[in-house]
Amino acid sequence: MKDSKNITVSQLLDHAATNYPNNDALVYPERGLRYTYKEFWEVCNQFSKGLLKLGLKKGDHTAIWATNLPEWVIAQLGSARTGAVLVTVNTSYKTNELEYLLKQSDSTTLIMIDSMKNTDYTSMIYELCPELNKCKPGELVSEKLPFLKNVIVIGDKQYPGMLTWNEVVKMGEDVSDEELDARMAELEPDDVNMMIYTSGTTGFPKGVMLTHNNVILNAKDMAEGMNLSAEDRVCMPLPLFHCSGAVQGAICCVATGAAMVLPAERFDPVKVLKTVEIERCTVLHGVPTIFIILLEQMEKEKFDTSSLRTGIVAGASCELDILKKIESVLNIREIVYAYGQTETSPCITMTRVDDPPELRVSTVGRPLPGVEVKIIDPETEKEVAPGEQGEIRTRGYNVMKGYYKMPAATAEVIDKDGWLRTGDLGIVDYSGFLRITCRLKDMIIRNGENIYPREIENYLCTHPLVKEAQVIGVPSAKHGEDVVAFVQLKEGAALTQEELEDFCKGKIASIKIPTHIAFVDSYPYTASGKVQKFKLRELVSKYLNLHEETMAEAI
Repeated sequence: MKDSKNITVSQLLDHAATNYPNNDALVYPERGLRYTYKEFWEVCNQFSKGLLKLGLKKGDHTAIWATNLPEWVIAQLGSARTGAVLVTVNTSYKTNELEYLLKQSDSTTLIMIDSMKNTDYTSMIYELCPELNKCKPGELVSEKLPFLKNVIVIGDKQYPGMLTWNEVVKMGEDVSDEELDARMAELEPDDVNMMIYTSGTTGFPKGVMLTHNNVILNAKDMAEGMNLSAEDRVCMPLPLFHCSGAVQGAICCVATGAAMVLPAERFDPVKVLKTVEIERCTVLHGVPTIFIILLEQMEKEKFDTSSLRTGIVAGASCELDILKKIESVLNIREIVYAYGQTETSPCITMTRVDDPPELRVSTVGRPLPGVEVKIIDPETEKEVAPGEQGEIRTRGYNVMKGYYKMPAATAEVIDKDGWLRTGDLGIVDYSGFLRITCRLKDMIIRNGENIYPREIENYLCTHPLVKEAQVIGVPSAKHGEDVVAFVQLKEGAALTQEELEDFCKGKIASIKIPTHIAFVDSYPYTASGKVQKFKLRELVSKYLNLHEETMAEAI
């Protein structure tokens, strides 16, 4: 294989098929599906040819709106062989969100499932494109979505104006190997490979353009941090439409010859644990919420997870007791933490399997090779000394090409020297380990003092009855901002605000003790497992009887 800095995702798949032809590539137990890398390469090729027959050109945008099905991964690797840009669509999107994404992304093709649980996807696309009811498949002319020409539905059911997945695969029989090879020869490592829309923790989604180099090099470095090899079997419960699912899952596996194991269409703790047991998975990725749910399930029913070795906790850090349970109950002795965002492909820093446990739980590790990190005082724009807090900036091969059709927004986050503003506050110690304190915009200023929500959240979680805590600030005429805590208790637990306040007194500064505490059953999450704090601010009026004027300001 060429040096990994000079290849495309298509060439990465070629390398895996050549070097690991008989290894399991893609496993989906619910269908009894099992492809070796040689078989997976052939399936991706056939789908690629079908897309060529449909008329897809290099650089065309192909959106995929589907759950964690084998077709998702085939579309990811297959579209890469045509030079098309894969645009990922959140499976929870409704009509308005779907219209925005398809229109903003200029997608010419949509690959979709027909439904998910009680959500009818086909009804939504027909609402957006009523012209589908009368057009021939592949000849859509839509008033609302002028770029969209093709709609491909996964499954065998026929829908007016749409092609089925199998029809597209069959169309590929008319395309020669030479035609596909000629297209792949046109592709460059710096071409955009995927466009992933920001998950919306703070507002309007933007299309993050990630190149072949972005995702391949990031996947390779994450794989090395886990000591991933062709002997590993990776259980992938994270949504594939999210950057972590697509890169640390699929691309990491293809880069090393490891097996991609999809436990279910949607996250299901029993199916995940059964899959680990039956398929003898060695790697399990997730966010803290996923691991907490899996641990709770293990208390109800035991599964054999002795095959597990490592995995990435992404999105947020875990408490020490959760880390210990992940290691002891799930047997993931070499669990690692990764920090990053969609704009960084996604990983910036990562702990390594041989880092001491206290650093693996208290930090998010050191920068990946080829990635720079510095801490900047957001007011003075000067770099601070080790141990001092500031905004995290990063530069390297992992930084996105930009936001699609948003040059001004791109310029706001990437400066002329290539440094990306993460919007997160953190501290780098003298050994280069990074600690995240909070989002810059989540910082609370009360009586002129800076308060960092994570510090309060971490302390509240030390209470034996508290399962999780999320802290936000709300406007206060008297103090500037007040501290509000949304607290989730452990199952069967009962606690009052007064009891929790007493738990804080004398332990944390009085200015940090929450003014208001709401006990909740759950939080609004993004698909990647991050709590949407802007939605918590919208929920303040539901849970707390605050003064009407204050609430108007807060919302």
